[in-house]
Amino acid sequence: METTPWMDYAKALVGTTEIKGSKHNPEIVQFWKDIKRGGIKDDETPWCAAFVGACLEKAGIVSSRLEAARSYEKFGVRLEKPAYGCIAVYSRKTATGWGGHVGLVVGVNLDGSLRVLGGNQQDAVNVSSFRETKTLRLLSLCYPVGYTPRYITADALVAQNSTKQD
Repeated sequence: METTPWMDYAKALVGTTEIKGSKHNPEIVQFWKDIKRGGIKDDETPWCAAFVGACLEKAGIVSSRLEAARSYEKFGVRLEKPAYGCIAVYSRKTATGWGGHVGLVVGVNLDGSLRVLGGNQQDAVNVSSFRETKTLRLLSLCYPVGYTPRYITADALVAQNSTKQD
C-alpha cells in the first residue's frame, strides 16, 4: 500500500501536551491503553514509544507494544534512507544503552537532520529537527510491513526547505 494511515492520526495529535502537576492528559494516557500498557496512568512516564505505537495501532498495524523507544529498532522493514512516515529510532548517550527516542519522519532539513513528528518532544506532540550528536545517534529507519515507502527526494527536500517559514 502506498498510503500512510498512521500519519493521519499522528498529524491530528499535533499540539497534544502533558498537563503539569497531579492531573494527566487523557489523550496521552490513552496512548498507553492503545499499546496494551494500560497500567501506566500518567503523562510523565516517557511516552514517545507510546505515541508511535498508538498511531500504528489506530491504523490497524500491530506496534511493538512496548514502552521503550528502542523497541522499534528492528520493527517492520529496515530502510536505508528516510521516507515520509518512517519510524526513526535514536539512541541517547550510547548506542548500546537502553535510552532513546522514536518518532515519525516528515522531512529532511538541508543539513541532513530529520524532521520528526513525535510525542514527548518538549512534553508535547510536535515536529522537531533531530541532528546526530555525540549523545544522540540515529540507529534505524523502518517502515510497517505491507506498505510502500515514499522516499524523500532531493527535489522534495529543496522544495520543503524553500517554503519553510520559521
